[in-house]
Amino acid sequence: MTDPSTYDAIDYFTDESLVPDPYPYFDHLRAKCPVTRATPFDVMVVTGYEEALSVYKNPEFSSCNSVAGPFSGMPFGPGDSDDVSALIEEHRGAVPMAEHITSQDPPLHTRTRGLMNKLITPKRLKENEDFMWRLADRQLDTFVDRGHAEFLADYAKPFSLLVIADLLGVPAEDHEEFKAAFALETVGELGKEAPTTHNPLQWLNDKFYAYIENRRRAPQEDVLTELAQAKYEDGSTPDIEDVMNLSTFLFAAGTETTTKLVSSAVRFIADNPGFETMLRDDRSKIPAFLEETLRMESPVKSHFRMARTTTSIGEVEVPAGTTVMVLPGACNRDARKFADPDEFRPDRPNVREQIAFIRGVHSCPGAPLARAEGRISLNRILDRMSDITISEEHHGPAAARSYSYEPTFIMRGLAELHIEFKSAP
Repeated sequence: MTDPSTYDAIDYFTDESLVPDPYPYFDHLRAKCPVTRATPFDVMVVTGYEEALSVYKNPEFSSCNSVAGPFSGMPFGPGDSDDVSALIEEHRGAVPMAEHITSQDPPLHTRTRGLMNKLITPKRLKENEDFMWRLADRQLDTFVDRGHAEFLADYAKPFSLLVIADLLGVPAEDHEEFKAAFALETVGELGKEAPTTHNPLQWLNDKFYAYIENRRRAPQEDVLTELAQAKYEDGSTPDIEDVMNLSTFLFAAGTETTTKLVSSAVRFIADNPGFETMLRDDRSKIPAFLEETLRMESPVKSHFRMARTTTSIGEVEVPAGTTVMVLPGACNRDARKFADPDEFRPDRPNVREQIAFIRGVHSCPGAPLARAEGRISLNRILDRMSDITISEEHHGPAAARSYSYEPTFIMRGLAELHIEFKSAP
């Protein structure tokens, strides 16, 4: 663990000592000020709940560097001007992930979001939820009789991937290919500038471009055809690249965040036998349990904004061109908002106010889907497994647990989770 006395000199983007437990570092930053400069890149870090909301709601903060952060490659910075809006637009196309909805600002973002709403309809979500119930059982069938599992590989990853594949209409005969090929590179891996050097969505781009091009040329009675024929709100037809980018981003982001949510929830259950009993006895408590999981272990560790004009966050002035880093996991543990923030409370009264899925125009469009995946997964796991515990062989005894996490500054998620259990009769 990092010595707190060295926190002010730490490089958040490369220091692996922060990976297992970044929360003391987050607390250190918040104790200085909920909005403060940190890391060698001099980014403005937001660790306070209300301060984060003010960033999300302020259109003066651009999402152009949402994923790339200080590695955006923008050839300007704080002090160059009191308004860098024109510079952002001039150089936006060169920023990693610029083609995806997460990096867009209104009005382009509004246009893309409207297209997405045409793709993810209530009817499609209902059909997808029916698929989830069947898939959960099918995935559990592969290991439940063993009495032990590496939960991410055996359940969370393939389940999350195939849910998104079904939602977007990937043909069932291609599902195994997706499972085999979807070895998505960790975005933001510590010590590497992954977002600036490689597009981890390229395989998905190629697949979805081919799907959409094929369905526009030869429509069929399937979801991919609906995807290919979707139009913008004004009735115009999007370029194939636009539909491809939206599809692949939804696929990758949905797989990553839901995997992390479900695996974290199972860890809390396996580490606390009382939680399993509580949820088994009253399944109506599962949604709140998932919200508290999101608050305690927000899947998105950090995301970024750039100040278009000289503005402020609370009482802190933010010069135009400043890279702002919002830490949802820190904001969700702000004691000014959540009492005893480091304690897991499944009955926390204001838990739905957690901001793991962000707020404002960029609030996560897949949040209802992730919640449904978590709810269905926990229900079927409780139906078919009992006495769920953490494997001491892999993670140590209860008094000295050891978990490994993905070495990335963008996402917060377990690298593996070994559990033991009894198969329900």
